[in-house]
Amino acid sequence: MGEKHGADSCGCRHKHRSEEEEKALLNRLNRIEGQIRGIKNMVEDERYCIDILNQVSAVQAALNSFNRILLTDHIHTCVVERVEEGDMEVVDELCKAIQKLMK
Repeated sequence: MGEKHGADSCGCRHKHRSEEEEKALLNRLNRIEGQIRGIKNMVEDERYCIDILNQVSAVQAALNSFNRILLTDHIHTCVVERVEEGDMEVVDELCKAIQKLMK
């Protein structure tokens, strides 16, 4: 396995991301985390159910957007690299991940 998707001694795989990539992903996750805290506050403040459901829908959309970005990057980097190295197992792994995302 190449350096970008290799496993360490615990068997955990890693991928090196540029500082810009990592920052963008973390910014999105921080916003999503804030949205989740906002939903918690809405429940604690006994807000109207539909208002809470609307916020939950917004969080789901934000997570879907995060997944699309991460999946696209994964295909363009990890999947391509592993296929070029002759590791076709990555295609099955990708298909399983897509199936999970589409549930």
